[in-house]
Amino acid sequence: MENAKFTTAFAKAIVQSDPSGDQAAMDAARTAITDFLACMIAGANNRTAGVLADVIGADLPGKAILVGQARRTDPLVAAVLNAYAGHVLDYDDVHASLRGHPTTVIVPALLALAAERTFSADAFIASYVVGLEAMARLGLSVGSKHYENGFHATATLGPVGVAAAICHLSGASVEETAISLGLAATQAAGLRLQFGFDAKPYHAGMAARSGLLAARLAAAGFGGAPDFLDNPVSFYAAYAFGAGQPELTSKNWGDPWQILSPGLTLKAYPCCTASHPVASLGIELHAEGLKAEQIDRITFTYPPGADAALVVTKPGNGIEARFSPEYVFSAALLDGALRLDHFDERPVENRIMALASLASRQHDETAPRMTSDPTTRFVVLDIALKDGSTIQRRFDGLPGVTDPTQKFQDATAGNPAFADIPDLVRSMRSEADFARLLELLNQNFV
Repeated sequence: MENAKFTTAFAKAIVQSDPSGDQAAMDAARTAITDFLACMIAGANNRTAGVLADVIGADLPGKAILVGQARRTDPLVAAVLNAYAGHVLDYDDVHASLRGHPTTVIVPALLALAAERTFSADAFIASYVVGLEAMARLGLSVGSKHYENGFHATATLGPVGVAAAICHLSGASVEETAISLGLAATQAAGLRLQFGFDAKPYHAGMAARSGLLAARLAAAGFGGAPDFLDNPVSFYAAYAFGAGQPELTSKNWGDPWQILSPGLTLKAYPCCTASHPVASLGIELHAEGLKAEQIDRITFTYPPGADAALVVTKPGNGIEARFSPEYVFSAALLDGALRLDHFDERPVENRIMALASLASRQHDETAPRMTSDPTTRFVVLDIALKDGSTIQRRFDGLPGVTDPTQKFQDATAGNPAFADIPDLVRSMRSEADFARLLELLNQNFV
């Protein structure tokens, strides 16, 4: 590995990490896991999750749990299905450094690994922190052109984050980890053109499975390139479009942990993160009494690149509407809230689309292009009223929730079978605690 400077440093950082001594990082991880489990349980019985389960063979024998279902299956299948369930509602967390969704790929893979080895809750949480760190740092190092040119970072960076988490938890060597990361990277795939379709959450399933498979193969002695960051035809040569900075994968690793800074955004609304600022502004204006019939024209102004994920202007159904700020703002203003049923498979409501048809977007070309730096994200809302007056509001950054307790209760419909999970996640430490979590997750959600 003498010609693998950056890959070796990355692998060493992963296997030699010990975030368990950082209480703030571990607490943040517990909060994030609680938030994600709510999303995964809620998504488990989605119709398309059932379609995917039928096609890929959820009836295969195995010991890995299926969340929200009282059955078990093969670990690779479980990784796909649980990750899909976690992302299908688009309600799961995001991280600015990778411009994607880390928890929905890492946690399902670690849950699947529990079918093959025993580990404590503390070890599970610490390895989640490490996997997120690896995924986020790879996101920083690959640069913004990766996403802007059409790759879905959850899918392309996710396998590496998963492999990192599993190698950490398994106590893999540096050499084995480097090969595992390369095997994960060679499976990196996923295009943003799938936003608004069932394929988008399938990206999370692909990534969870690919990272788990990569770690399993490397552990079994399966060969692969040990220099995926350094090779002349490296990950950056294929994916970074000239913007790669491989030194960022390990520079100042864990100081602070990426789960703390810039930290995760736990979603307040079940739709694309980039639409959340206008959602909050819509809810705010509803509370102030603004009525749809007063409005003549709506304009959203973004910095360049900030609405890249918002690929839909005229959605036909609620799934497409997750990626439409025009719809999101209109639903929020009309109803004063955004619920899961605003974004289901049914056709969009005419009353919402009538207001959405008055909205348009533009970019402030004088503003810095949006990057992984959260301070570059903003939206300006201008509303022209029929009486000739105007309203202007600005939202910087992203809204989010800090305590997911209520979100968990809402997403799980108050089902008593899952009611003990938030308290358990906040306190779990031992192997027995983690086994109890698996038991609680492995129940039918009806």
